[in-house]
Amino acid sequence: MVEFCVRLAEVNISVKALFESTKSYCRDYLVDEKNADVSLAIAEGDILAERIKAQHEYALEGISAPLPSDAYLETLALYRKIADAVIEYDVLLFHGSAIAVDGEAYIFTAKSGTGKSTHTRLWREHFGQRAVMVNDDKPLIRVKDGVSTVFGTPWCGKHNLGANISAPLKAICILERAAENSIREAQPIAEFPKLLSQTYRNGDRDFMQRLVALLDRMIHSASVYRLGCNMDPEAAIVSYNGMRGKNSEA
Repeated sequence: MVEFCVRLAEVNISVKALFESTKSYCRDYLVDEKNADVSLAIAEGDILAERIKAQHEYALEGISAPLPSDAYLETLALYRKIADAVIEYDVLLFHGSAIAVDGEAYIFTAKSGTGKSTHTRLWREHFGQRAVMVNDDKPLIRVKDGVSTVFGTPWCGKHNLGANISAPLKAICILERAAENSIREAQPIAEFPKLLSQTYRNGDRDFMQRLVALLDRMIHSASVYRLGCNMDPEAAIVSYNGMRGKNSEA
């Protein structure tokens, strides 16, 4: 058993894991805090559940590659347990690519493969040192006192793009492929089902009630947009200016 403590979205989480590699995976978020807010432990059954889930997903997608290792599956099981626990601290897990420019965070969300990571790469190329990746896949978002804050985590996508930083959420952008770049502000309530589908959900009634209320607060603390994107470099300028209410180049 490997024991360690991580700090994620301002919550101290004590972990008992089976693999030393899990502690290494979380190395940028390790803390010495002894009085943890949450205590979690991974069991063999948790890894088995992740393996069954992966088998099911592989079958649906027609993937014939070998299943991930138990060590990797443990990291998935841990993040699932973390997402279950931190909802009590007004923190939710959101599927999207989060980037901060000039200290404010923007999240691009869409189905996997649509181009979220490609789009935030365009932002990094355009803005240079002004832009910092917070998390390229599954950031945590804490909603407190009318402000949503986006936090980095170790679970930051296959390209490992992210950092142990946080930034207030300026806008959420639903990305779609299009022939021409365009952006429009959307109604948060109308987009609620789409945004809910991009959160971590476990099916538990109490969890879901808390999640729905938390997401509602989140989308009303920041603006929501729809972006049609062709992935040309101009897309970064169009999306940024649109979310900043500008018409000229940033």
